Amino acid sequence: MERKIIKDLLAWKNNSDKLPLLLQGARQVGKTYTLLSFGKEHYKNVAYFSMEESKEITAIFERDLNPERIVRELAALSGQTIFPEDTLLIFDEAQACEQALASLKYFAERTPRYHVIAAGSLLGVAMKREKFSFPVGKVDMLRLYPMDFEEFLWATGHKDLCGLIREAYERFAPLSLHDTAMDLYKIYLAVGGMPRAVQEYVSKRDFDFVVILQKTLNDSYIADMAKYATPQETARLMAAWASVPAQLAKENHKFQYRVIKSGARAGDYEVALDWLKAAGMINKCVHVTQGKPPLSAYAENEAFKVYMVDTGLLCAKFDIAASVVVHTPHSFDGIKGALAENYICQALVANGITPYYWSSAGKAEVDFVFQDRRGNIIPLEAKSADNVRSRSLRNYRDIYKPEYCVRMSAKNFGFENGVKSIPLYAAFCLKI
Repeated sequence: MERKIIKDLLAWKNNSDKLPLLLQGARQVGKTYTLLSFGKEHYKNVAYFSMEESKEITAIFERDLNPERIVRELAALSGQTIFPEDTLLIFDEAQACEQALASLKYFAERTPRYHVIAAGSLLGVAMKREKFSFPVGKVDMLRLYPMDFEEFLWATGHKDLCGLIREAYERFAPLSLHDTAMDLYKIYLAVGGMPRAVQEYVSKRDFDFVVILQKTLNDSYIADMAKYATPQETARLMAAWASVPAQLAKENHKFQYRVIKSGARAGDYEVALDWLKAAGMINKCVHVTQGKPPLSAYAENEAFKVYMVDTGLLCAKFDIAASVVVHTPHSFDGIKGALAENYICQALVANGITPYYWSSAGKAEVDFVFQDRRGNIIPLEAKSADNVRSRSLRNYRDIYKPEYCVRMSAKNFGFENGVKSIPLYAAFCLKI
């Protein structure tokens, strides 16, 4: 399946000052498939090694971190020649071998002609280990997210529609195929962007098979917790992870520790939430007290919302039938709003935007605020339907008088009274 990150990988390959690359991302977002596809298309050959595959591979790195010796032994083990510049050398699940990650420093310093990429679903967790020597300043870094809605449209045979959406976004003129795009957006909410789930939907067009796969993926995340955390950490990780749907089901989506467990305190679960974020399983949206630049200066880190990495996985944890998501009965409005917010947060993060949220003494709350490329602070109100009246957005505009506001909803494109109306399906167009 076509992924946008290929352009970034090509830019890395063609950069004469490149360093070894770390590709991070949650489990099953398509890191291995993407790297193998990229390597086979743009290199003479690919030398792929999974650090979880055998002790022989990790033993090669345990002797010393001499890259020349490592390359010779990896070549002998794989039975293929590793060419400088013409071979893509992949260290997959690199968090399982700290020496492999540490070796990247020496590849950068001693053998820069080798093209090396280390990938893993828990690299963010590995980097937090005290005994781990991270090659600071010696690696380039990229992150792969679940497929966004545009990539989903590519995979489902609607690439032409993407072009029409982008044209409508640039002109802020209504999209004639608005209803079709909204229907596909609802399908995306249920399927999500995990490549295997998308492939299952494309091949079978049967949501039952998709749900089975999504539940398996959620279980694999729990297995990772048990594998890479202490027993005490695992219990807290599982409790925090299990609470995410309940956090989003509340009218106020602000994270509350008591939802995890009665009497739970921040000190008990802060590390667990940091672990989940480092593993790419959740996205955090922190509260800001002011809508002024820079937003990070006004961040209130103890107040935040938590969203799951993928709407499809969230639907599976909610145990919502796909038909309910796609047809959206009125009784589903509360959860529909949570899914829309989760989807928007996903899109913002995937586009390199750091999302915050703002509230005013309990009187008003704007779902997201972010900084655009010109330094403007932009408020974004999320609406899952076409009822777009918002007292909170008016309150924010009265206080901060932003250059413009964004409202994402089921309504078509438009621009009126300083408010850009962007349909939910066009979230992938938002850029900083």
